[in-house]
Amino acid sequence: MSASTTICIDPKVKDMLTSLKRYPRESYSSVVKRLTNMAIDDETLSDEAINGIEEALEDIKQGRLHSEEEVLKEFDLS
Repeated sequence: MSASTTICIDPKVKDMLTSLKRYPRESYSSVVKRLTNMAIDDETLSDEAINGIEEALEDIKQGRLHSEEEVLKEFDLS
């Protein structure tokens, strides 16, 4: 037998959980478990990805940005 606990949630959140049920009698525990499984990413970022993110953040800090309009114009997409 599994343990259970009581939590307080806003009625609007409960309504949202209810709307996410796959079938009417699905438990809220199953809904929450499915949502948390979707939210948790077990894959760690590669060093290359981390370096790319750090470079992008530095570009932002230094103001090296392009507007959407500039990018569209540069690639002749406007």
